[in-house]
Amino acid sequence: MRNSYPVTAPLDRLVSVVMAGGSGTRFWPLSRKDEPKQLLKFFGDKTLLRTTVDRIAPLCPPQRQLVVTAAHLVDAVQAVLPELGPGQILGEPAPRNTAPCMALAAMVAQQLVSDAILVLLPADHYVADAQKFRDALAIAVQHAERGHIVTLGVTPSQPETGYGYIQLDQEVGEGVSKVARFVEKPDFETAMRYLEGGKHLWNAGVFVLRADVAMRALDEHVPAIGVALGELRAGVHRFDSEAFAAIVRVAFRHCPSVSIDYGVMERETDLRVVRLDAGWSDVGTWHSVLGLRPAGEENFVHGPVSALDCHNSVLISKGPYLAAVGLVGMAVVVTDKATLVLPVDRSQDVRQVVDEVARLGRSDLL
Repeated sequence: MRNSYPVTAPLDRLVSVVMAGGSGTRFWPLSRKDEPKQLLKFFGDKTLLRTTVDRIAPLCPPQRQLVVTAAHLVDAVQAVLPELGPGQILGEPAPRNTAPCMALAAMVAQQLVSDAILVLLPADHYVADAQKFRDALAIAVQHAERGHIVTLGVTPSQPETGYGYIQLDQEVGEGVSKVARFVEKPDFETAMRYLEGGKHLWNAGVFVLRADVAMRALDEHVPAIGVALGELRAGVHRFDSEAFAAIVRVAFRHCPSVSIDYGVMERETDLRVVRLDAGWSDVGTWHSVLGLRPAGEENFVHGPVSALDCHNSVLISKGPYLAAVGLVGMAVVVTDKATLVLPVDRSQDVRQVVDEVARLGRSDLL
């Protein structure tokens, strides 16, 4: 039995899906299994997850909000978002990337709004201008309502090798283009060509599409997901029921691990991209955090830190007093259990550190 209602205005059909299942490996040691990046407070007194939900709230009231997270984080997410009701925080029993997340969310969204339009949002991005973000999203919803799959793209400001790129095709409206193709993370020389050519945008990882279009695309390109979750598709079990949750606990594990980018976006041909100019960052590395330091500040500093003659550095402490002297281009991150020190321009190498910690059997540090 479904608890859905038909509406007509596209924005009134919008259901936000915040994807909060990531582990934030590149933010170790601050981000760990039980307190991943989306639950950290980097910018003020709000977690990145809370900020993400507040950003979308003017378009999506609480009754049309969903969060998909790891099962062991459901209680922590509920504490951050107490306004969400039963079943609106969906716990994944195993990590399966973002395409199965989209399928599960689409099925629930159709119970909330029969002709739902989804916006899938990473939980841990930074946006300086929330209104401009919502303006771009409203344009994306108009195109999604017509059956297109829409994403948001950011004009590159540097030859970033840590982002995926979107190659633009012809314009179909102001700030809206068809997508020629999605491009994997390039090397530096290729990223420089993209920057200079003006035909590529950074992939912001935000997707807007009707729920029925999402299921059609998944059935066509990753049919194993629909097979695994088939018992949920008829809508017999309410999304907030124990029967629904019990099926998820078993069936979700049988989904293949595949991203929306690879499983859908790289295989679809009818795609649109809306240009986003809102001060966006994926807050993906310590290097990106440095780019978000307050205007006029030499360093990004958080916690009990003293920085003497330091420049272009990230200095964070989650407890112990940190005194840094004469550092240039460094990241120093101190927690109660571990400390990370590395050049900011080697932020991508944190993954190797995490792999080494795992190899040593130090699960207490992960």
